[in-house]
Amino acid sequence: MKLSPRFLAQHGDRLTHLKAPGVDAPEAQRDPRVAETVSAMLLDINTNGINAIRRYAMKLDGSDRNDFELSSAELATIGGRLAPNLREAIQLGSVRTKQFAALQRAHLTDFEAQILPGLVVGQKYVPVAAVGAYLPAGRFPLTASAFMTVGVAKVAGVPTVIGCTPPQPDGGVNPSVAYAAYLSGIDHLYVLGGVQALAAMAFGLLGQDPVDMLVGAGNAFVAEAKRQLFGTVAIDLLAGPSEVAVIADGSANPETVAADLLGQAEHGPTSPAALVTTSEALGRAVLEAVERQLATLSTAEICGPAWHDFGSIVLVNSREDAALVMDEFAPEHLELQTKDDAWYQETLTNYGSLFVGPWSTVAYSDKGMAGTNHTLPTAGGAKHSAGLSVSRYLKPLTFQRIAREATPSLASAVDVISASEGMTAHQATATMRLANYAS
Repeated sequence: MKLSPRFLAQHGDRLTHLKAPGVDAPEAQRDPRVAETVSAMLLDINTNGINAIRRYAMKLDGSDRNDFELSSAELATIGGRLAPNLREAIQLGSVRTKQFAALQRAHLTDFEAQILPGLVVGQKYVPVAAVGAYLPAGRFPLTASAFMTVGVAKVAGVPTVIGCTPPQPDGGVNPSVAYAAYLSGIDHLYVLGGVQALAAMAFGLLGQDPVDMLVGAGNAFVAEAKRQLFGTVAIDLLAGPSEVAVIADGSANPETVAADLLGQAEHGPTSPAALVTTSEALGRAVLEAVERQLATLSTAEICGPAWHDFGSIVLVNSREDAALVMDEFAPEHLELQTKDDAWYQETLTNYGSLFVGPWSTVAYSDKGMAGTNHTLPTAGGAKHSAGLSVSRYLKPLTFQRIAREATPSLASAVDVISASEGMTAHQATATMRLANYAS
């Protein structure tokens, strides 16, 4: 998250950086080497099919599996490999995510209406036929991703949802990720990672038809594969490093704010974290608290570089200035810890998901406990796009049903417009109906 030179030129006198990012790099920068590698892999896989998939699986993951699919029996019993408290927590996250998705679906209603005599228009929501979900399972397996991708798709009514998750060092599956996928209702789960997993789902190389849509987070290669496959399939969004931003005033607890900033910085060494505050004392206290907490974190080698290189603290004079700056950041996750939370919630427009009040934290959503989706836009994408939700899996299909009595109102205008454009075939479809109406 950065403030653009344009924004700083216009509004720089309304803010002060108590801490600026240590690295001046473009947001979500595309590495040409990554793009070139992914392009070559996709061409190879599209040409050579499953043989190329197996070759990349062996080369990149050390996997010599002949059959990538996890058997239905193993999938159904994999929860037994987990500690009871972990199993129960995963069950809870699955249920809550489905509950929220069901509420969303209930508010997406089909309709039809007559807008003039003889002209009925309407819309109905139809799910896509097949979805492929990528379920990360690297150093930090994102257990809850299956809730957001597989479970929400099933609530939307998608008939077929398949998934791929990278193999572990022993060649097997991460049991937490697989159990979350099972509870979410996945139809087929494959132990396959990276670019080759997305290509296999998109090209229909796993014994299933090609999917219509690819969803799920991943590393730079996975994100680039989704970008290049867009058009062949739909995608959820192009997400970069995870982001968090906090608006806090003098009423906030600096230790809590610092913890929440580091909580998302833990995603990776390029994950930005930003505080916008109306209190210089709070800002400086948070700066000290971050350094103090870093000294005790087992993941400080990740959080530290993320904070030092990409973290920022911005001091502003008013809540209006805070909202202005934050809407420019357009963060993936936005927390409010102020006396004016209701005002900010009403005013702010650019964020992936909002966490209101000191008792809210992004981790509640990240792990599936809040029910909302954690697949969200990054790198300013919240200015124009929303995150993954049940609506993303649904196609709002429109229709019109026209009776004879509407013909004069519709056809006469189409006759005139088509003639002005020189589109005589269009014109004929209208004038023919006018003639039939008059006869």
